[in-house]
This record gives sequence, structure tokens and C-alpha cells, in this order.
Amino acid sequence: MLLLLSERAFIRYADRIATAAPGIEFIRMQDDGDLVFGDRTIPWEDATPDIAWLTADFFNGGPVRKFFRLMLDTKPAWLQSSGAGTDHPVFQMLLDGGTRLTTSHVTGIPIAEFVVRAVLDHFQQASTWTAERREHRWQAHDFREIHGTTWLIVGLGNIGTEVAIRAKAFGATVVGVRRSPTGQEPVDECVSPAKLDALLPRADVVVLAAPGGTDTMHLLDEKKLALLRPRSVVVNVGRGSLVDEDALRVALDRGVPEVAILDVTDEEPPPKGSWLWDHPRVVLTPHSSAGGTGRYERAAQAFIDNLVRWTKDEPLAHEVVAGDS
Repeated sequence: MLLLLSERAFIRYADRIATAAPGIEFIRMQDDGDLVFGDRTIPWEDATPDIAWLTADFFNGGPVRKFFRLMLDTKPAWLQSSGAGTDHPVFQMLLDGGTRLTTSHVTGIPIAEFVVRAVLDHFQQASTWTAERREHRWQAHDFREIHGTTWLIVGLGNIGTEVAIRAKAFGATVVGVRRSPTGQEPVDECVSPAKLDALLPRADVVVLAAPGGTDTMHLLDEKKLALLRPRSVVVNVGRGSLVDEDALRVALDRGVPEVAILDVTDEEPPPKGSWLWDHPRVVLTPHSSAGGTGRYERAAQAFIDNLVRWTKDEPLAHEVVAGDS
């Protein structure tokens, strides 16, 4: 069995992978896209991996385009991604070509911590303390508490669930929105998307954690933005397409919501002249809420666990069904 992975992943995890799947062999993709097998560089046409592991380092300055091109050329039997999203067209192309695709749900923890920190920063006006310290001023100010607020979380997958757990720990009332409520969600109330309009006026904090797609395009549009209550906060850690950015600008200028915390935008990065960069009611971060370092180990363990299943011909965890990417 021949596994394609990055050189960095090989250095960190090869021993554990080999223990989980004795006899496995490795093709290592270098940062420049070169392929190494054993102690020699091999031409692309000689690379025929059976399986592949897409790790975060491919995206963080790595050769992700070359990785995907090799995937489309070779069509491995199985590809594991270290991310949860599959809305990029290349994933559907791989599924259509017969490659089995699995994902990793390992970023809920850092994203949830990011959301709570961002809301606390706004509620407590932490920037005011920073500015006053810079001016050597000793000035106290009151601030809003999370306790007693109502949080509306749209999308209760791994990310939304982790956000809900933390918001409830602060004493918030949490309402979740998901397509098929099970009754087991860690929220005070869980409803279907059809009831979203009735919930928006109740929410102090609206967290968008739903996947992208045609059915969630501009989920928060002009009509829904008009339903928000005064002093509400919108946090988007799902996909930029969930928010109609033109309508959001009008709403922010009107004063409701009070602030939009955006870790994702429709175009990334936004164009240099975009209003998102400078609007006083926008907190903009570069799609980095998932950046907790603990995700690397969780992703490695998820891959190794699935690799063991693969060698035993058992069902794979988090497998994507063709047509659902």
C-alpha cells in the first residue's frame, strides 16, 4: 500500500503510521511539489498512490495546487482530508472519479474558543483598556455579560456543538438550528431552519457555523438582517457565502447588528478597496479561527484511526457520499 503525504507529515507521523499499517510505503511531496520515494526523487508519472492524506501544511504555504493536480491525475482509492469542508469543486471531481473521500472534524475546539473570545472582546470592549493603558490612564468601564444572553447557533455540526457547549458554560441560553434535530444536542432548544425567522429577533448573538452550498447561499440576507434585535452580534465562522455582504453593509450602517465578526468572507481575501477592511462595525480576521495547534494531533489520530479501518476493510469515519460535497 502506497501513501502520499507531505514531507512534514512524514517527519512527524511516519513511525505511528507504519505501526498502524505495517508494510506501508510512502511518497513524500516536498514544499516545491517534488515527489520523493525512499531516497530518490521520482517523476510524477511514476507516482501511483493507493491512498493520500491532505494535511493543513499543504494549504499553509504548501503545494496544495500540485497535490490536487496529482490527485486528479492518479485517482487514489481513498483520500483523507484534515479539514471538514468539501465545497471546493475538486472534491466532487475526485468523488466522480471513484476516489473515496473522508474528512476530519478536528477544528471545532479552536473555532469555538475563537467565537467566545471574539464576543467577549466586543462585550467587554477590551480595546478600550488597551488604548487607555497606552495613554497611562486608569479608567474603569462597565461591560456586557454573556450570562443571560441568548445565542442562536445556525449549524450544529462539530463546530456549532462546541460553540454551544462553551456558551452554555457562561450561562447563556442557546438555541440551535439544524436540518434534522435529534433531541441530543447540547442546547436549550433545537429547531429546523424553517423557524429561523422567528428566532432571529430573540438572539443577542447569532453564530453562523453552517456549511456552504446552494441551500445556504445568503442565508443571512436583507430580510433576515432586518429581523435582528438592537445590540445583536453576528459571528460568521462558516462560509462567506452565508451572508449577503451588500445587505450586511446597509444593516451595519443602520446600527443593527451592532457588530459583525467575520472570519470568512465571500471573496478571500477581500479586494483592497472592499468596505469590509475599514468599516467600524466589522471585526475581520483572515479565515484563521481554526488555527489552534491542537488540531494537528487530532487530525493525525483521525487519519491513523481511519487507516486501521481501511486495512481491515471496515467502514470509514466521516466518509463523504458522492453528490454531498
